[in-house]
This record gives sequence, structure tokens and C-alpha cells, in this order.
Amino acid sequence: MRPVEDTYRHKGLRKKLVETVRSKGITDEKVLQAIENIPRHFFLDSAFDEVAYEDRAFPIGEGQTISQPYTVAYQSQLLEVKPFDKILEIGTGSAYQATVLASLGAQVYTIERQRALFDQNKTFAYLKRFPSIKFFFGDGYEGLPTYAPFDKVIITAAAPDIPPKLIEQLKTGGMMVIPVGAGEVQLMMRITKLPNGVMKEEVFDKFSFVPMKEGKKN
Repeated sequence: MRPVEDTYRHKGLRKKLVETVRSKGITDEKVLQAIENIPRHFFLDSAFDEVAYEDRAFPIGEGQTISQPYTVAYQSQLLEVKPFDKILEIGTGSAYQATVLASLGAQVYTIERQRALFDQNKTFAYLKRFPSIKFFFGDGYEGLPTYAPFDKVIITAAAPDIPPKLIEQLKTGGMMVIPVGAGEVQLMMRITKLPNGVMKEEVFDKFSFVPMKEGKKN
């Protein structure tokens, strides 16, 4: 059962969480406000209610996790989200990251390869508050060519390499944030598609994500 009540205690715990995330170096106030506004405990089973606002990842089934809030904030900050940005997200998972992006004013197109997680989100009432999020069941490596090009791309799983089809679906001047690496630890990268066709690559901190897999899982 998912919780549906957001109490003063939950709001207080979110304020503490925001201070923790801020202390780790997140400076984008809009991102921090989104973390404070979104009831993370809604995205977890009620058994996790007491710990939902700890700054760590939790299992959500199908071998996937809801990302650590600091990681969500970190990727969101790197993405430099502007109102009305059209963003492709690879790996919907719990949809927590998608709601943060939507709270920042983005139009979010999010792909999930696990049918069970995709179906769970269809019945998750809280997501109805975010009409700017469009959900797709599919292979993240393929992206969504029908809806391309995108202003930004965010990948919430560890890719061994930068997927070429997702670069193709990025607008000129657009940015991709992606954890790259085949091992247990990945480097967070930001790729900017320059007008001359060159890809500007910036390398940031180390993280640990579940691996990005090809295909769909029914």
C-alpha cells in the first residue's frame, strides 16, 4: 500500500532532507524547492514511511531503486532545467525524478522498460497532478524518435557507453546527463551537442546506478 497522507511530520522531514542535500553541494534553489515540495514517501510502500526521507536509495521492485534524493538533485541541477524544456528521461522507475523535472516546469517524456513498474505508475494517483509527464513502455536505448528532438536527455541508469540514438534525438545546443561506466561505479557526464556537430563532454562526480539494459521486459 502506498501512503496518501502528507503530514506536518513528513513536511518537517523533507525540510531536513533538503538541508542535507544542500550541505552536500546542491545550490540550485529551484531543485531544492522541488525536493521539499514532493512527498517522497508517496513513492514507496508504507513500510518505508519512517525512512523515506533518509538520503539514500530504496528498492522499488524488479531489481530497481528509487534514487537517492542527492542523486536526483545532482542530475537535475546539471541538466539546468528551464520552463517548457522538452526532456527525455530514460528509466522512469518510481517516477520520482520525473516529478522533480515536471515541478521545474519541464515537459517530460519518460521511458520504462519494466512492464510491472510502468503499470504501477498508471495506477499511481499522485502522478495525475503532473499532466506534463508522458509515460512510455519501451527500450531506453531506442529513445522516442517520434517525439524528437529533445532539449535535454537524462539517463537514470548506468550506461557502458553513450547511446548514439539518444544523441541523435537531442537538439543542437541540447544537453544530456548520463552516468557512464560498466563497473559498479560510474562517472556522471554532461554532453552538450554543439552547433558544429561536436559533442562537448564534461565529467563530474562518481555515482553508483543500476545498469541500463536493452529491450523491454514484460
